[in-house]
Amino acid sequence: MLFAMGAGDRLVAVGTYDRFPPEVDRLPRVGALLDPNVERILALRPDLVILYGTQADLRQQLERAHVPYYPYVHRGLADVTQTIRSLGARVGVEAAGNALADRIERQLADIRARTGSGARPKTLLVFGREPGTLRNIDASGGIGFLHDMVEAAGGANVLADVKQQSVMLSTELVLARAPEVIIELRYARGDTTAPADLRAWDALPAIPAVKNHKVFMLQGEEFVVPGPRVVVATERLAKTLHPELFK
Repeated sequence: MLFAMGAGDRLVAVGTYDRFPPEVDRLPRVGALLDPNVERILALRPDLVILYGTQADLRQQLERAHVPYYPYVHRGLADVTQTIRSLGARVGVEAAGNALADRIERQLADIRARTGSGARPKTLLVFGREPGTLRNIDASGGIGFLHDMVEAAGGANVLADVKQQSVMLSTELVLARAPEVIIELRYARGDTTAPADLRAWDALPAIPAVKNHKVFMLQGEEFVVPGPRVVVATERLAKTLHPELFK
């Protein structure tokens, strides 16, 4: 977000898993959500630490050291642009932050308009399971930015009524929900085995998505990082669900 609003030169360090844009590779890394390196953070003498809302221990340690911090939380898709606006104002680039948020909201609205008039296939969005099997299937429930992206892309989340961000599924529940499209998300870089792993779904031939060859895999970090690339992620979902609209 900071790079996208033109404030990337303010950064003195990033988290372990920050990989985009490529400029972050030149910065020191100071831990992640569960293991922030507080000593290293304090040694950098930052004017501001951006942290996630659940990092209560880090927040307390920064308070004791009198270091200002900015907490954020991402639940739905709307939180992404709200955070961009708020963060832009906090670091002194309010106009750039608002312009970036406006552009993202406009692009998402364009995708919704493009897909809004057609059929909405019943979609199962999977972001985890045991490789080669259909055990421990993790899928998007009816809240969260992944659910919102499916809906914006013109799909109907088959788990929309389950008000959780993540739902652990059995094969029986998959059969009961009968998705017309299954989309799996993979995030690991260089994962060349992932597409072949889709054959695991052949074990459930009665599912409409399997029967009609509508099981897909999308790879990319933009699906796991709710930032400015949510537009790219949503458009990729839309092209998968409605390829006829994007010829």
